[in-house]
Order: sequence, then structure tokens, then C-alpha cells
Amino acid sequence: VVGAGSAVGASAGPAGPVDLNQADAAALDALPGVGPATAAAIIEHRDRIGRFTSVDQLLDVRGIGEAKLDQLRPLVTV
Repeated sequence: VVGAGSAVGASAGPAGPVDLNQADAAALDALPGVGPATAAAIIEHRDRIGRFTSVDQLLDVRGIGEAKLDQLRPLVTV
């Protein structure tokens, strides 16, 4: 059996979609365009409103606009 499908050099960010409802600051910070301040804002927003029910709710987080949401959409899940 050949080990087909195994990723050898996955240095382009997280291996799979990041769950906005479970991710810690380090996982969020690893997303492109998200630094420590935005990661903290996502966690603060989650703590304040409860679970994200849609990726589009990222627009309610300070520092995230349409362009950043479009960049993050394929990389995150709820």
C-alpha cells in the first residue's frame, strides 16, 4: 500500500479549516491576514455573543472587513 495523499510540506498555514468556535489565539493568528490583535478580537467577540453560526459573522469583528472575510472564508468554518 502506497502512502498516497500524505502531505509532505504543509507550511502554507493550517492543515484544514479553522473552527471559529473552537480555535485558540494561536490557531487564529496562523490565518493569513490575522495577527494577534485580530485573533484576540475574534475570541472576544465569540465570548461576548456565543458561538458563531456563520462565517459571515466575522464582519461584526473589529478589524475584519469584506476583503479580509473573502480571504478567510475558505480557511474557516463554524
